[in-house]
Amino acid sequence: MNKVGINLLWMVPGVVGGSETYTTRTLRGLAERYSDLDYTLFALPELATSYPDLARSFKTVYAPVSGRRKPTRVVAGENTWLARQCLKRRINLVHHAGGVIPLVRPGRAVLTIHDLQYIYYPEYFTRSKLAYLRKMVPRSADAARLILTPSEYTRRTVIDRLEADPSIVVVVPHGISQRESETSVADVRANYDLKGRFFLYPASTFPHKNHLVLVQALARVLETHPEVTLVLTGARGSEQWGTARSTEGRLAEEIRTLGIEERVRPLGYVSARDLDALYREAVALTFPSRFEGFGAPILEAWSRGCPVIAADATALPEIVGDAGYLISPDNPEDWANAMWDLLEDSDLRLIYARAGAERALKFGWARSADVLEDAYRHALQTTL
Repeated sequence: MNKVGINLLWMVPGVVGGSETYTTRTLRGLAERYSDLDYTLFALPELATSYPDLARSFKTVYAPVSGRRKPTRVVAGENTWLARQCLKRRINLVHHAGGVIPLVRPGRAVLTIHDLQYIYYPEYFTRSKLAYLRKMVPRSADAARLILTPSEYTRRTVIDRLEADPSIVVVVPHGISQRESETSVADVRANYDLKGRFFLYPASTFPHKNHLVLVQALARVLETHPEVTLVLTGARGSEQWGTARSTEGRLAEEIRTLGIEERVRPLGYVSARDLDALYREAVALTFPSRFEGFGAPILEAWSRGCPVIAADATALPEIVGDAGYLISPDNPEDWANAMWDLLEDSDLRLIYARAGAERALKFGWARSADVLEDAYRHALQTTL
């Protein structure tokens, strides 16, 4: 039986954002199927408490390092401990799901590249992070037996910008699944003191997430709908690695300048079940991000019956298709008009909600797992 190791040492729970969501959902798809491949997860100790279902479903080996100290995690974890463990356990194929392959690597390597934002928006990254990505990502792509991407958009950019062989770059899309139990909407409204209609944007305050356009659009909407609220969830960008700075301060200043403090509700991190309830209650998901390798909240919204207004940028048109409202990411007036439309036209809102729910069915995590496992088998069979 071929042994496949999955490197999760890069995945600090609650920190790495969409790549964490993508990876854990795909792993859940793998866990639900019979396989002739023998999987081992190599993970940080935090995985056991953050994702106990994955820890139970897979053979899991925990690194003797914490996610809190990145240098130790990279040097002692990925470049020393992981290599030794893979040799000791005779792992045939290692999937590095975090975007880079360690300098010390045993055996065949599969690499997931979530996006190449650092090439298009270098100003969003610290000098050290940018230098690291510029060196490690092309080198990792060259070393990979197979490169996996979440969307055709990212696949094309990997081929074009990293000069990767198109035959080894494969799309493994995000997956989503309906939750069996639901949190009470009334309880969530009460817990967060939410009254009336609201729009929802679940995103950390990274620069590319483009929160400013939403608050500027909201100010216009409030002229005719003064009761509407914008609900923001997600961690502060400054709490996450990879950006030059959080836009938290600038966003707060813009909200004060516009005089809409009472109509913007930054909730911070909320649980997945609370977020489900927020999706079900929201007028729409408003997703003005300038750069996405996929855009997982779109699937989350659709599967919870929430219409989508999204930016017409990067991978988002590919994902949304005709099942949502696509708008240029940097035009507040157009965003305000779209928000007005869904506030005032319940039939239009229902059309988009139904279209989204139907399109979400194409993104089940079982299908993602099928594609991923086929990719593993292909990589095991090929020769360099």
